[in-house]
Amino acid sequence: MPSTLEGQITMEKTPSYFVTNSAPKRIHSMARDIKLIIVVRNPVTRAISDYTQTLSKKPEIPTFEVLAFKNRTLGLIDASWSALRIGIYALHLESWLQYFPLAQMHFVSGERLITDPAGELGRVQDFLGLKRIVTDKHFYFNKTKGFPCLKKPEDSSAPRCLGKSKGRTHPRIDTDVICRLHKFYKPFNMMFYQMTGQNFQWELDGKQ
Repeated sequence: MPSTLEGQITMEKTPSYFVTNSAPKRIHSMARDIKLIIVVRNPVTRAISDYTQTLSKKPEIPTFEVLAFKNRTLGLIDASWSALRIGIYALHLESWLQYFPLAQMHFVSGERLITDPAGELGRVQDFLGLKRIVTDKHFYFNKTKGFPCLKKPEDSSAPRCLGKSKGRTHPRIDTDVICRLHKFYKPFNMMFYQMTGQNFQWELDGKQ
């Protein structure tokens, strides 16, 4: 990590940190006072998005339904498949809590990051001890992508939107498979809510 001067904050992001077993210990040995920001979303949607990304690079891979089950007839989920295992957030959080107190962690709702980006980033700024500079005026919703884009009102430069790999149309997944996955994740989600003190209400998605 680069040196940080007084009045500066150095930030780094990597999706795999949260789910890498060796990461908490190594990061703690480097900077035990570090603040950790974890973005989470409905694990079912996350798994489908993960599969969609892989499918775009490897169109020959089996269907989502085939990969998600050890035995579909019996409804046995294959939790060893990384697309599904990553969404068992409570399991990964346990590893981090062995090295860092919950007070050093901030959990961002991926859903609210889309519907209320300024609100979510406002809470991030509070967590980092920053003045709330990023507000509603810095965003507009891109209907094509289905995501908010960042703009600088005082600047004439083009707005910053997520790259081409984001906002892809998800393949249609059988309703019964989605229902089964919601049931699979529910106890882990409830554990995660209890551990973080936040209810992300992902179960509401499973009732639709």
